[in-house]
Amino acid sequence: MAFRRDHRENKEVVEEKVIEINAQMEGTLIFSEAVNLKIHGRYTGKLDMRGTLTIGPSAQVEAAIVGENVIVAGKVKGNVIAKKMLVLMPTAVLHGDISTPKLNIVEGAIFQGRCHMLEDVLTIDDLAQYLEIEIPTIIELASTGKIPAVKEGDSWKFERAQIDQWASSGRVHS
Repeated sequence: MAFRRDHRENKEVVEEKVIEINAQMEGTLIFSEAVNLKIHGRYTGKLDMRGTLTIGPSAQVEAAIVGENVIVAGKVKGNVIAKKMLVLMPTAVLHGDISTPKLNIVEGAIFQGRCHMLEDVLTIDDLAQYLEIEIPTIIELASTGKIPAVKEGDSWKFERAQIDQWASSGRVHS
């Protein structure tokens, strides 16, 4: 999402990037910026994205899918990794393994495969907002091992369950 300032009303307006696929398509789609991708046609290949992926009721998708929020109302054949949430609507038919921290299977949906519930993982920005602590303080706590964290490349990851346990132990101000 992009922000722009509306000078007539002097307020920020969120511009949502929406892409709709209504035709037959195959290949690899990778989105490094958050988008709202809606598939209504037939898609074969690989999807790797940030933002929300909506697979419409008439869609037929055969793909390995990695996304943040994934909503399935059509037919999907392939493994799905939803980093934030996966929703299977009543018209959904999913054949493949799924991995997600949050799962909503609405009555009527068909799911065939294995499910792995991921730990709810927070980024440093998420954690700063969650604990209401400044980012430099979190970096200091993580670097010195005073807060449960895992360093992946140049970024820190925090499991919400571990953070909740750490915060409830009274070590927040250590």
